[in-house]
Amino acid sequence: MMAKPLSRLPIQALREQLGAHLQENVPMSSYTTARVGGNAAAMLAVGSGEELEKAVRVLWQLEVPFFILGSGANLLVSDQGIEGVVILNRAHQIKVDANSNPPSVWAESGAILGTIARRSALRGFSGLEWAATVPGTLGGALYGNAGAYGGDMQQALILAEILHPVDGRQFWTPDRMQYEYRSSVLKKNPGQAVILAARLRLQPSSEETVKGTIAEMSAKRRSSQPPGASLGSMFKNPAGDYAGRLIEAAGLKGTRVGGVQVSQVHANFFVNDESATASDYWQLIQQVRRTVHEKFGVMLELEIEPVGEWDGETQLVEKRISG
Repeated sequence: MMAKPLSRLPIQALREQLGAHLQENVPMSSYTTARVGGNAAAMLAVGSGEELEKAVRVLWQLEVPFFILGSGANLLVSDQGIEGVVILNRAHQIKVDANSNPPSVWAESGAILGTIARRSALRGFSGLEWAATVPGTLGGALYGNAGAYGGDMQQALILAEILHPVDGRQFWTPDRMQYEYRSSVLKKNPGQAVILAARLRLQPSSEETVKGTIAEMSAKRRSSQPPGASLGSMFKNPAGDYAGRLIEAAGLKGTRVGGVQVSQVHANFFVNDESATASDYWQLIQQVRRTVHEKFGVMLELEIEPVGEWDGETQLVEKRISG
């Protein structure tokens, strides 16, 4: 079912069930790390897992398309915006459990991944050092199997707390998530379920050791990635190679469309000079993919997620999940 236009959203019914905090015509450029994107027809901020669950159930009941937004990283919203309700996920409770076997940390899906890693480090637990360098929320990381420096969510996850439209609350193992490189069953089948929270695996260590490792990884990331507004890594690394290497080898570093440029620091990052539009990003994406394919026979696959209308096609899948 296609997303409903703004004029057809049942705003009054939504306000009656979700409260007066529902906003209309909200600019997505204020909520994405690329700082581009048109308006969301409506937006609702939720501050707890209970509020998230209530909002999702109401939207399912009313058959209103929605999109769950975390930190706005890895997300390219079209200039036409989102014709549905954006749930701004601020459910961020975190609890480190030193007595479980293995030690673990439980967090709500809106918690920032780096904060979870650092909170665990303060308690002297390792296992999530890599996660301290990854932007975004836990929900988005679980959805896309985020990873860095040899670690990823598939290795870290014990159980994900999932809300299913028919079966209600469930607990999914990594096997049930069907993880692959930067993908999961939820990413392949948007709308199947909503991530409420998760429990991640930790290992005993010391605060000094873990904080030292986090500092080293963070310094390495800062030195290898460009400052400024971007979506993060634009393309997935093809098997046995690196997207950034291919883009650089194709002579595309510094290539610009409008206000967005292929970074001179790392070619897999496209940086907004503060004047870019989503259309600029989209055109540059197509130019880079086309050039790399012509030169090397490799069709780069997006790691970021396009949302909204692109080239006459709607990429927003109702009830999909993001971070």
